[in-house]
Amino acid sequence: MKKKIFGVHDDNTLRQFKNCLRTGQVAGGVLCADGHYGYSQPVGGVVVYDGQISPSGVGYDIACGNKAVRTNLKLADIEKDIPRIMDEIASSISFGFGRKNKEKVDHEVFDDPDWAVYQEIGKQEHDRLKKLAKDQLGTVGAGNHYVDLLVEKETGAVWVANHFGSRGFGHKTASGFLNLAIGRDFDDRAPGESMEQAPTLIDMDSELGDLYYRAMTLSGKYAYAGRDYVMDEVLSILGATSEFEVHNHHNYAWKETHFGKEYIVVRKGATPSAPGQMGFIGGSMGDISVIVRGKENEANADAFYSTVHGAGRIMSRTEAAGRMNWKTRTRRGGKITQERMDQAIKKYGVELRGGGTDESPFVYRKLRDVLEAHKETIDVLHVLKPVGVCMAGANEYDPFKD
Repeated sequence: MKKKIFGVHDDNTLRQFKNCLRTGQVAGGVLCADGHYGYSQPVGGVVVYDGQISPSGVGYDIACGNKAVRTNLKLADIEKDIPRIMDEIASSISFGFGRKNKEKVDHEVFDDPDWAVYQEIGKQEHDRLKKLAKDQLGTVGAGNHYVDLLVEKETGAVWVANHFGSRGFGHKTASGFLNLAIGRDFDDRAPGESMEQAPTLIDMDSELGDLYYRAMTLSGKYAYAGRDYVMDEVLSILGATSEFEVHNHHNYAWKETHFGKEYIVVRKGATPSAPGQMGFIGGSMGDISVIVRGKENEANADAFYSTVHGAGRIMSRTEAAGRMNWKTRTRRGGKITQERMDQAIKKYGVELRGGGTDESPFVYRKLRDVLEAHKETIDVLHVLKPVGVCMAGANEYDPFKD
């Protein structure tokens, strides 16, 4: 079995990664330098299966990922207008848990033949999930999901990036298949899984494995459609056109060939980095983001062509912001004050809309540090600095487990 650990990790993360490698038909694994403790599989963890797929490894936010676009604008074109632009992004795009898009979006993804998966589960389940998907297409969600305006330091080019996945549709798909995998009904209440729970595995040659893979693939197409829609909205606000695009998932399972054999590669919070493949990796709201490209070498092959998806969390949401009382909507405790966060964001020159102390720069590693750990496997092509960040409000409920 091939395995590779990049960077330094706490004991919980390392134990969880080793547990994943011991469960099922595992051919190898990677723990990326941004890795941290997650549900069942570490975020930043990659597990390579022979003939199996792990819906718990893919996680609840199926096909979460990034789209980044270099526009035809320079910083000088928008510099004086950034506060108004960020106001318009915040008011035009729906941020937050459970939000519906203000406009109905018609998209070819709703004609995809894999909606038949949900018909096989039941007409009610199909109709309910398809309606939810239609209502939420083009919404961003809560947690660490965002829309960023960035500037390339060397050229002054303005970039736009977004980060989110398949929204409530993907979350309910994940919950449903995790239920089916343990003999429960699709719509049963999720049984409150433990972070320490072993991966839930499904054989790919089983009927359930086929259904899950098709549902996951549809969730992936839906996530792409949502990120495309939001990107087009922001470009319209800017009056800009796209000159170059990078778009990929980082919570997903791929059929890939490694060392002459086809495997299922489950990446939870890890970016594919095949030779020549590009990816966008976002730092915190007070740090750089980058465009990277996978190297064609043995080190990258040994990493199963996988790299980081972000800077990596080093402080939990509760530790950073304090414990939330949802009745009074107030927090107690917390290591990061609003004042400390505001000062850091102002000093870094970011126009922020939304975002709480649980997403402050202090809860993440420095992106340069995690990239340094992967320097043998990826090239950094573009270094981008955020000038505008838009997220859900500070006290939005975040249902995702990783």
